[in-house]
Order: sequence, then C-alpha cells, then structure tokens
Amino acid sequence: MADRAALQPLAEQAAARLPPLLVAAERVAATVAQGVHGRRRVGQGETFWQFRQYQAGDAASRIDWRESAKTERLYVRETEWEAAQSVWLWRDASASMDWTSGPSLPTKRRRADLLLLALAALLIRGGERVTLMGSGQLPANGRAVLTRLAATTEREGQAKANLPAFESLPRHGQIVMIGDLLAPLPEIHALVSRFSGSGIRGHLVQVLDPAEETLPFDGRVRFEGLEGEEALLLSRVETVRDEYLDRLQRHRDGLAAIARAAGWSFGMHGTDRPPHTALLALYGAMTRPVGR
Repeated sequence: MADRAALQPLAEQAAARLPPLLVAAERVAATVAQGVHGRRRVGQGETFWQFRQYQAGDAASRIDWRESAKTERLYVRETEWEAAQSVWLWRDASASMDWTSGPSLPTKRRRADLLLLALAALLIRGGERVTLMGSGQLPANGRAVLTRLAATTEREGQAKANLPAFESLPRHGQIVMIGDLLAPLPEIHALVSRFSGSGIRGHLVQVLDPAEETLPFDGRVRFEGLEGEEALLLSRVETVRDEYLDRLQRHRDGLAAIARAAGWSFGMHGTDRPPHTALLALYGAMTRPVGR
C-alpha cells in the first residue's frame, strides 16, 4: 500500500508531461476499442517480401545474419503478412485546416490530428506498425511510436501542400489520408491512382467544419482565403447557398468515385460530431476484407 502511494505522484507527473492531444486521442481510441476486436488477421502467410533495417523493438531472433553479414548494418527478414500490417498516416497541415467557425469547435487541423493519433493508438493496440508519411521513419509498433507521432504533430508547422507527396511504399501496406480534401479532383485522382497502382490500399477521410457543410451565413459577408486566395465579398450569401451546396456534393461524389475505383474507402466527418464515430467507421473500413 505504501509503495502504491509513493508511485501515484510519479504517475501523475508522467501523465502531466504527455501532450494533451495524445491523452485525448488515447481516450477516443479506448472508447472505440471497447466495441471492436483486435485487427490481427490471417495475411499472405510467411512468403518472403523484403529485408528491412533492424530497428529498436525488433527481437534479436528476427535478425537475418546472412544478409547482415554483407554490410555493417543489421537486417530483418520481413514477410508479406508483416508488410500488410504497416500503415502510413497523413493529415493535411496546410493553412486552410487552421479554421473554425466558432470558439466551441476545434479547428479542422486539431480534429484531423486527434483522429490520426487515435487511429495510431488503436492500430498499435492491434499489433500494427504505423508511421507518419514523409517523416522518413519506418513503420514501427509500441508506445514510443505513439509518443513520437504526438510530438511531431504538436510541433509541426504549416505545410504548403494540401496533399501528400507520392512515396514508394511496400505492396500490401495501407495509407490513411485525413484532411478537408478540397484540392481539385484531378490532382486527388492522380495521386490515389498512383498509390493504388503500386498495390497500396488506402482510406480517405474528409474533415469539414459544419459551416463549410451548410453555409449558414446570411446577408453581406466577406470571405478571406487562408492560402493566398483573393477575398470574396458577397452582398447576399443566401442567394448562392444552393449552388454552393450542389458544388460541395458533386465534389464529395467525385471523391467517393475516386476511392471506389481504386478499391479504397471514403468517409466524411464534421468537427461538430464526436470523433469516435469517424474513428469507428475508418477502423471498420480498414479491417474489411479486400473486395467487400
């Protein structure tokens, strides 16, 4: 009892040092985890896929000494099943994501960060290996990976691009792209086609503020772009609402069609809705067998 009392202040100090976003993400992940089973599944067996460099957390028994003897580095033999457990995560960090229509709502970027970290926590619970696209880090599993992801998202500045750059990734892996996905459809289609053509499964999650989904404004309103666009002054916003909603729906239909053609999933999420609902839908899409 005395030992437990002595450990409690230390535990509280350790928790206090965790990024608030990580604490929130793990809470969301725990909520979803109660309703789903682990994602470990039968994969492509023990068919050899590739050698990759040894990294912290790998068991010494997994080192392929014959391959390692050819260089001064240690290498691990990786199977196709293991490659299928690797997930690359990306979320839009461009200026347009740092917007909210009200003080009671998170910015789109804050919600995208939360979903990314909560998904990472859920995948790590299931034995998956995750990494952030563009980070140069190999997918890995463990608490340290989650902490590193949280630190990266917290300190990362704004990105100029609102779509990720193409990366050559191992076949059978999966990627998750979270953002407002308002880039031109041809650009999104070209990127998705390139990834899917490399044998990568993927998932698109569009995060929008409720005002972007409904355009609830009336009267004279001045709209200012966050990424260098010219300001737009409308004397009566309500006169363009129907046209705006139609264009948004056509864009979403286009995103869904792009994902469907590639065998990917597409989901939508508003920042006024509970984050665990989006996470549950995304996790379900990731665990669904190919072709269903």
